[in-house]
This record gives sequence, C-alpha cells and structure tokens, in this order.
Amino acid sequence: MNTDLTRDHSALTDLFASRRYFKKFDMITRHLAQVAGQMEVQGELSALEANILTRYLTQIGFTFRALSMKYLLVGRDTGQFFGSLAIDTVDSGFPVFNELLVMANDAMQAQQHLENMPTATALKRQMVEKIVGDQELPTRLQFALSQRLYYEELQKGQLFWARNDPRAIWMRGEERKRYLVHWAVYDSELNLPVLYLMELEDSGKRGLPKDERRWPEVQAHLMAQSLGALKLVTIAKGFDEQFNDLHPKKLRRVHVGPMYSHGFTRQSGPLRQVLADADSPEGQDWALAWTVEELESERVVEEKVGWFSTAEREVFALDPFGGRGVDTGATRTERSIILPERPYQVLAEQNPPGFATVRKYVVAPSGRVMSLK
Repeated sequence: MNTDLTRDHSALTDLFASRRYFKKFDMITRHLAQVAGQMEVQGELSALEANILTRYLTQIGFTFRALSMKYLLVGRDTGQFFGSLAIDTVDSGFPVFNELLVMANDAMQAQQHLENMPTATALKRQMVEKIVGDQELPTRLQFALSQRLYYEELQKGQLFWARNDPRAIWMRGEERKRYLVHWAVYDSELNLPVLYLMELEDSGKRGLPKDERRWPEVQAHLMAQSLGALKLVTIAKGFDEQFNDLHPKKLRRVHVGPMYSHGFTRQSGPLRQVLADADSPEGQDWALAWTVEELESERVVEEKVGWFSTAEREVFALDPFGGRGVDTGATRTERSIILPERPYQVLAEQNPPGFATVRKYVVAPSGRVMSLK
C-alpha cells in the first residue's frame, strides 16, 4: 500500500496554468447540472433526486470559485509566502483533500479576516492610485483583494465541504413514513466528491428528523460509513442491523470524477491517448468520469432480536450477471463519461475496449449536453 500520499500530487505554481485549471472546472461543473437533468429525463433519477444532485454539483462549483479567488495571484510576488493549489494528478484530477480541510478552517474565521481587511472598494481605489500615481502594477493590492473575495465567498456558504452531513426529506408513504436521506463527502483516499442518497422507511413512533435520539445517531453512523472502499451492500446492511425501525430500501452512490486532462493529469489508460490525439483547443481538453452505483432491497425477512422480539431485515438484490454483484456489492453500476465533442469524435473512432457500455454525455460547442450510449 502506498503511504506517501503526496507522491501523486502536483502544485499549480504557474499563474496562467492555475487560471486555465479553474476555468476548465467552472465549465465542467456547469455541464454536470445538465447531466443530472438528462438522467431525470431518462428516468434514472426522480425530480427530487435530480434536484438534490444539482444542488451538490452547484456547491462543488462554488468551492472551485472560492479556491480560484484564493489562488488568483499564484506565482506573482505578493510580498509574502503563499502556497499554490495542490491537485491529485494521477487518481482524480481534483484538488487534494487537504485543500478542503484548510478551506473549512478558513470559513470558520472568515468574518474575523474580513473585519480586519479594507473593503473591496477601498482596495480598488488604492490600486488605481498605485497605477496612476506610481505607475506600478499593484500586485500586493491585487493579492489583498483576491483574499478578501475568497473570504467573502466562504462567508456566503453553500459550498461543498469535506463533510456534508445527512439531511432527510419526507416522501409520501402509504403505511409508513418514507424519507430520502442524502449526504456527501470529499473522499480523502480518492480526492473526489462522492454523493449518497438513501431511500428508507421508518416504522418508529416519531418521525426520524424530529427524533432527538435516533437522528443524531443516524447522521453519525452514515458519515462514519461513507468510505469509497466500502461496498454499498456493506453500508446498507450495517445500517439495517444498527437501526431496527429504519429500513433502507434503496441506496445510491455517485462518484463525481476522475477528471482527465492532457494538460493537467497523468492518468494512464485509453482516455489519456484519446485526449492526446484529439489535440483539442484550450477549454476542450478534458473528460470527466461519472459513476452511479445502486443497491435495491429485493425482499424482507424477519430476524430474532433479543429474547422476545423480531425485526425486519432487508435482503438486497445483487447484480446477477456473471456473479459481478458479489464483487461490486451493488444491484447495478452505471458508468458514464462527460466530454466535449472533439475528444468524443476521437473516442468513437478509436473505440477502445471497455467503452462500449459506457454512456457518453457529449458537450456540443453550443454548450448543450447530449446523451449517447
């Protein structure tokens, strides 16, 4: 096992490379919302699920925007030591986990920083005076303004954090209360955003979100089990056995990424060659993987708990094809890739092994996203 977690990390120390990176992700995150919409149209997501995923994807976009402000002047002489964005160039193409931890800490102190900074208007006025009066580039003032904008973004909130704790939405149930519980994490091993949606029935006396005892326990349990290395069936069975009056009927996990870019990442495999051969213009050199795992309950059995009582236990349906369900721990797994039109044309021409069953979401020059099998 590789214990050197920095070996596959790279710092974006060049100003223009850093700005190209953030511009690329701004474009990608905007397209992802369209992907969620396409999945709703195709019947793969309900309107509620699509809305939840879109909200998380928007938060990921806000996080990138905040980081772009933080590192706006990277590589310039700002008069003080300041780092650069560290990205995982091999496994994900996204910022490393520590970037989000630092951002969360900065968010806790954002108000304090803003109180001790000149206003954006004052800084811009000083910049004009520096340019006109001293005929110098106001780099240090630009840096101060970028940091103010960074803390303002953090103060706005609605960002994607390292931990995004569970929330429960009531759904119409027949005999029992039914909830859609959703949460998300930034996986520290994968350096990727991972989104979770669990549909469950509640046979308890009090509604789950209003239950002062069960709801905190549920939140803590789900966050502790939100590890990319755990199979969905392991997570669902653990939850089912932990809470006798909560019955998980469906669990979905969405991996957002990895992101591939010939200019920024060093992943191996056919996509790297596709992007190299596409030789796309700036802004078109990327592809993003999108994987959805689903686990569904097939039936319910009764299990004895304690001396005198029983509890319902879910029996989950695993993928029956070739025994893969035992390996994946899911009922089904849908792999997709989002990429601009030019790289898609090269991918279609080369038709590398393993991509025939991957759904392709192709971004047209107009910005419209098309779903192709």
